[in-house]
Amino acid sequence: MKIYTKTGDKGDTGLWGGKRVSKDSARIQTYGTVDECNAVLGIARAAWSDSPLDQMLAELQNQLFVLGSDLASPLESQNVPRIQDQQVSWLEEQIDTLEQDLAPLTQFILPGGTAQAAQLHLARTVCRRAERWAVSLRQTESVNPPALIYLNRLSDLLFVAARAANQAAKISDVPWQSPRITAKDQSL
Repeated sequence: MKIYTKTGDKGDTGLWGGKRVSKDSARIQTYGTVDECNAVLGIARAAWSDSPLDQMLAELQNQLFVLGSDLASPLESQNVPRIQDQQVSWLEEQIDTLEQDLAPLTQFILPGGTAQAAQLHLARTVCRRAERWAVSLRQTESVNPPALIYLNRLSDLLFVAARAANQAAKISDVPWQSPRITAKDQSL
């Protein structure tokens, strides 16, 4: 099978079932952004294959393929893998497990610390963009409700995983330095 088909050379692509849409449609933007999030997770895994998070990240990458096929296919499409409530529950279990060992947050943190934590924060921001696209898509087309919940919960998990990556490396999260102006500063 050749990798190039030439069917998208004019700026459109095919969906499951044969329908063709513009490559800049909300559906394509949504699942394309999920693919981008998956690639960022691949970078995090490749750079840190010995990470205690690797097995969880591998499972996330596989689930993101399901999410991508779900979002790429209108709900009426048959025989398409779909995100289910059980995948959302799995994300919540992972969050709860990781948070058990983390100190409670007392302030905002910046994306950073270790390189893996920064990569996981990047994946989180890409996930949030996919979620925004999914909400936009939902305005005009049907979206599997658990898929939208999954994106919201995944960004939470990636935030907690970034903190866990820092903790595993014995590196502190990077606190945000608030630029609040005090009354004393205003008198200057």
